[in-house]
Amino acid sequence: MRERGKARRSEAVIRAAFELFAEQGYDATTVAEIAERAEVSPRTVAMYFRSKQDIAMSKFSEGADRLTEAMRERSPDERAVDVLGRWLLAEHESGDDEMVELERRMFVANPELAALRTARMDASIRESTRVVAEDLGVAPETVGPSSPSRTAAHHTARTPHQPRRAPAHPGDADRPHHRTPAAHPAPGT
Repeated sequence: MRERGKARRSEAVIRAAFELFAEQGYDATTVAEIAERAEVSPRTVAMYFRSKQDIAMSKFSEGADRLTEAMRERSPDERAVDVLGRWLLAEHESGDDEMVELERRMFVANPELAALRTARMDASIRESTRVVAEDLGVAPETVGPSSPSRTAAHHTARTPHQPRRAPAHPGDADRPHHRTPAAHPAPGT
C-alpha cells in the first residue's frame, strides 16, 4: 500500500512537471510550482527527484534502464536483436499514450531538454550497437544507422506513436484500435 502511494506521488510529480515544462518552459518552472500542481510539498518532490532535470528525463531514463537490464539478463544463446524486439513490444504495449504525448510536447517546447535527451540517446545507441555487433560477430562500425540499436534508442526517446488509422471497414469502428510499433509496421503501410 505504501509503495503504491509512493508510485502515485512520483507519477503525479512527473505529470505536473511535464505539463508545466510544456506550458511555460523548463527554465520558467519552479519546483514549488511542480509541487503545487502535483498536490505535494516541495520536500516530497525533492525526496523523489534530485533536480528538475531528473524529472524531465525520468521516463526516458526508465526506458533506457529497462533495455539495459534486458540486455544484461539475456541468456548466452539469446540474440540481442531478439531481446531488443521483445523490449520494443513491451515498451509499446505498456505505454501511457497521454503521458507519451505530454512528454513529446515537453521536448518540443524545450529544445535544451531535447538536446540532453539526444546526448543520452547517443550513449545508448553506442552500447546497443556494440552488443548487436558482438552477436553478429562484426565490428560495431559495420552495424549501420538503420540498426536495431537506433530503433531502440529512438523508441526510448518516446517519440509519439503513429496516428491511429481509420477503420478499413465500417464494422471495425467498434473494435479497439491497435497501434503497431514503428519498428514493425503493419502490412500495407
